[in-house]
Amino acid sequence: MIQAVRKMPLSALAGLVITLLFFLMALSAPLIAPYGLGEVVGKVWEPSSARFWLGTDNIGRDLLSRMIYGGRTTIFIASAATLISFTIGSVLGFTAVVMGGWCDVLLSRFVDLIMSIPGLIFALVILSVVPATILVLILVMAFLDATRVYRLSRSVAESIYAMDYVEAAKLRGEGTGWIVLREILPNALSPLVSELGLRFIFMVLYLSTLSFLGLGIQPPSTDWGAIVKENSDGLVYGITAALAPAIAIATLAISVNLVADWVLSLTTSLKGGRS
Repeated sequence: MIQAVRKMPLSALAGLVITLLFFLMALSAPLIAPYGLGEVVGKVWEPSSARFWLGTDNIGRDLLSRMIYGGRTTIFIASAATLISFTIGSVLGFTAVVMGGWCDVLLSRFVDLIMSIPGLIFALVILSVVPATILVLILVMAFLDATRVYRLSRSVAESIYAMDYVEAAKLRGEGTGWIVLREILPNALSPLVSELGLRFIFMVLYLSTLSFLGLGIQPPSTDWGAIVKENSDGLVYGITAALAPAIAIATLAISVNLVADWVLSLTTSLKGGRS
């Protein structure tokens, strides 16, 4: 494992460094942002300068500061929603396999029902009725994504549950909790960790889409999708303020994807080496 980490490809290393920089930026946003989140400090859509590195936005706020604070919100919501969705989805997926019978059928059919509804439309309906607070956004996104995690975790757990060491644990009289936590979970971590990065990127894109449609983060808070929406009118006049958050979203997506691909290839090679 240590040798594999040392042989990390340059692309994966670059992705890891960029991802860590984004997360460090999110954690230290109040310390590194030149101006306040809603502070009007210049004219409308000023170009890049020594004072405003990325220029100003549609009402004269420093775009770099908005980007830093928006990145903090985007990364926090996407991370929280991803962790919740993986916790709920994996627990329910493992439980469905271990319990079997009516429990498996009931959970699987409920997940099929939710997945039959387009996720974006489902979220838009909920957010048009419920206030779009940060907590509501996290819960809605996590609920919708937990169905996909359930499918993955159930599929992985189903193959693990048929292994001899699980049968041995059942013959020893181990309970359901022991089998899930000590037998299934450790062997299912590799595909789940690989999928974790991809689902995180999906959450970033999902949140940005909701904010661009006006049902995501509400003022005075902001995220990258909301910044794109605020400055999209400037594209008609050649103002590139809307491109900065779009580039940030794409950069984060690519960097996390590079790391996820490396983790997947690493776990595959380790499995091949053990076999």
